[in-house]
Amino acid sequence: MKNIALFACGLMLLVSCQNQAQTKKNAASASKTKTMETQNIYQFKVQDLYGNEFDFASLKGKKVIVVNTASKCGLTPQYKDLEALYEQYKDKGLVIVGFPANNFAAQEPGTKEEIATFCQKNYGVSFPMMDKISVKGDDMAPIYQFLTQKSKNGVEDSEVQWNFQKYLINEKGELVKVISPKTLVTDKEVMDWVKA
Repeated sequence: MKNIALFACGLMLLVSCQNQAQTKKNAASASKTKTMETQNIYQFKVQDLYGNEFDFASLKGKKVIVVNTASKCGLTPQYKDLEALYEQYKDKGLVIVGFPANNFAAQEPGTKEEIATFCQKNYGVSFPMMDKISVKGDDMAPIYQFLTQKSKNGVEDSEVQWNFQKYLINEKGELVKVISPKTLVTDKEVMDWVKA
C-alpha cells in the first residue's frame, strides 16, 4: 500500500513537472511571437547626410519607402522619379528615405558632402538622405538587418541585390514588400500601394 502511495505521489510530481515545463515553453513561444509582432522601423535612429539624428519614430502614421542609393550607377536616374513621387505625395503621408551605400561596384565612393551636392545639383533631391552605410555583408547597418531578416521584420528574408532596391513600410512601421532595384517607383505595383 505504501509503495502504491509513493508511486502515485511520484506520478503526480512527474505530471506536475511536465505541465510546468510545457507552460514555460508556451510562454517563451508566445513571448517570441509577441516580440516579432511588435518589431517595426520606429526603433531606429540614424544620422542624415548633414550629421543630424534622424529618428524613424517621427514617421509614425506615414508610408515610407526606404531605398539604397548610389551616385555612379546605371540606375542613378531613378532619383528623378523618387523625387517626383515624394513631391507629389509628401503632403499625403509618404516619405522616401535614401541610404547611400557603396556595396555594389564602388558606385558610391563620395563623402557625405559630395553625395549631398550631387543629389541636390543633379536631381533636386529634397527627401531625407541619410549618411552612407553598408546594406549587406558583415558590416550591414542595423536598419538593413531589420529590413532583410524575417526574424526581425516578421515578413520575409531578402538580400539587397543592387543599388535602388526599395522597401515599402506601412503606417505602422512594418515591412510590407520588397521591390527590386530595376522596378521604378512609377510602376503600377508601387503606385497602387502609395495610393491605397
